[in-house]
Amino acid sequence: MARRRPPLRLAPLLTLLRRHPLLLLLAAVLAVGDYAYEVLYARPAMTWQGLPAAHNWQPVTWTRVLRNDGFLVGWSDLRGNPLWVQYRLRAIPADAPRLRRPQRFSRDWRALNSVGHDDYSGSGYDRGHLAPNYAISRLYGAQAQQDTFLMTNITPQRPNLNQKVWQRLEEVEADVFAPRHGELWVLTGPVFDADIQRLPGAARVELPDAYFKIYAAPAAGPRDEPLLLALLVPQTVRGTEPLDQFVTSIDRVEELTGFDFFPLMSVELQARLEAAADPAAWQLEQVARRPGRY
Repeated sequence: MARRRPPLRLAPLLTLLRRHPLLLLLAAVLAVGDYAYEVLYARPAMTWQGLPAAHNWQPVTWTRVLRNDGFLVGWSDLRGNPLWVQYRLRAIPADAPRLRRPQRFSRDWRALNSVGHDDYSGSGYDRGHLAPNYAISRLYGAQAQQDTFLMTNITPQRPNLNQKVWQRLEEVEADVFAPRHGELWVLTGPVFDADIQRLPGAARVELPDAYFKIYAAPAAGPRDEPLLLALLVPQTVRGTEPLDQFVTSIDRVEELTGFDFFPLMSVELQARLEAAADPAAWQLEQVARRPGRY
C-alpha cells in the first residue's frame, strides 16, 4: 500500500507570523531585493544594449530569462526551446583549462516544460548547444560548462547543421572574432515558420526551421561605431557551404523571430546598422571556407 503524504500543516506557520509580523515584512523585503538585484544589476551586467524584447504579446514569443554562469537564456516553455541566448566572449587564455565534456545533458528545474536528455534519443536530431561548451567552459569554468549542458540551452539541430556549420561558427567566433575585436557579444537562437512540427517522440519540443547568430563588437572609442553581423542558417544545410553564404540583416532576423535586439541602442543607429548585411568589416571571407572539425 502506498504511503500517504502527511498533510501540510500551515497552522504553526500562521501562528508564528501572527506573533512576529516583522518576519513577514522581512521576507517580503528580501524577495523584492532579490528580484531588484536580478533585474536591475545581474541581468544587465550580462547583456550588451539590453535584453531582447518581443515585438508583441503573442505567446510564441513569451520567454523567462534564466541566468547561468557565463550566459543568459530566454526560455520558452510553450515551444520547449530557448528562443535566444546571449553571451560574451574574449580571447581565450592559452593556459585556460580544457574540461572534460559531460556525458549527459540535465533537466533544468527552472523549466515548467521539463525537457530531458532522452527526449532527443532516436529522433534524428542532435542536442544542439546555443551557448557553446568549448568557449564558455574555457572562459567561465566548470559550473558554466555544466550550465551549457542544461536542456534549457539545447535545441534540436540536424547533424549536418550541428556538427558542421554550427561547429565552424563556434570555432570562428572563439578563435578569430573574439581575439580580433577584444570583446564579442553573441546573440543566437532558433527561427520557426508557421508550419509547426514537433520533435519525434517529444511533442512538447517544437522543431526550428533555421537558426540565427548575431555578433556585436562594441565601439573601440567614443567616435567609433559598433560592428554588427547577422547570419541565418537553415536546418537543411549540407555543412560545407561557405559561411558568408548565410549573411543577412538583423532587421530580417527580427522580422522572423518577433524580437527587437539591442533595444537600448539609439533608434538612428539601429535603423542604419541593423539594415545592413555587409560582412566586410569582419573579414568573414578569410574564414568562410574554414573546414570543420568533423
